[in-house]
Amino acid sequence: MNTLFFKYAIEVERTRSITQAAENLFMAQPNLSKAIKEIEESLGFHIFERSSKGVVPTAKGVEFLVYARNIVSQLEKMEAMSKPNDDHVQSFNISIPRGSYIAHGFTKFIGALDETIGMNINVQETNSMQTITSVTENRFTLGIIRYQTVYEQYFHDFLADKQLCAEPLWEFEYLVLLSKNHALANEPTIEYDMLKQSIEIIHGDTVIPYLSAEGKSKQRQANAVQKKIYLYERCNQFELLSNIPTTFMWVSPIPEDYLNRYDLIQRRCKITGHKFRDVLIYAKGYQFTALDEKFIHHLNEAKKEVSRKEYY
Repeated sequence: MNTLFFKYAIEVERTRSITQAAENLFMAQPNLSKAIKEIEESLGFHIFERSSKGVVPTAKGVEFLVYARNIVSQLEKMEAMSKPNDDHVQSFNISIPRGSYIAHGFTKFIGALDETIGMNINVQETNSMQTITSVTENRFTLGIIRYQTVYEQYFHDFLADKQLCAEPLWEFEYLVLLSKNHALANEPTIEYDMLKQSIEIIHGDTVIPYLSAEGKSKQRQANAVQKKIYLYERCNQFELLSNIPTTFMWVSPIPEDYLNRYDLIQRRCKITGHKFRDVLIYAKGYQFTALDEKFIHHLNEAKKEVSRKEYY
């Protein structure tokens, strides 16, 4: 059996779509469909079936994919053994959410590295589901995921299924980030209804698979703002917030340096379900390197910096 086909099946499971998986794998959709059919014929059972949630694994498919991910991971580790082991290169990789205190900690970590020797640093900012996939498939050794605490059990079970360890980093309530020139900037208190006339900036790829229809309905009701801008990185969000004073964004507490740089303020606003948790994830059996420990130290320092401040 061609082990390359294992990667095909893993990508189909990740995207829940033959078409999207083919696009991500840079191959024609009919060729991917043919490859999946060949695997299924070789195994003697269907790996996937179509449902209202897209292309999802069958019961036997779920079991097969666990083995497939393990095999792919082991192959990648064997390939890594053939690469030269250079003790004079500082190697570190991590997949993180778009959180400014995390980016701040990462910057402090980079600033503390030894610039007289080599560096091989790889960082990815993305959503929690992509981070889980990246760590599961050994593309990144560390990851930080962010989720609403109401979905704690879902993520706990999902991480266990992916054979990943999880260490809580911080639990916090989202704050409203807006320009100092925003009409609400000097209000004594900000109520959620007061934001409905503003433009909300949202990270557009935050998803929770298998969220029930009832859950999606509640999510829509909880976010009644009608004017939205969806972004997929952090840079433009600060430019928009700074230069378009009718915009706002829900964020984790942000370092003072960012606020001063872009003339922004962050305020409390009571809204149900806006308590979040950041969690460090890694594969079972993974041993932290000295650089991993150094990063975690700077991350905790960045967290302390923003958590000490009082928000009103």
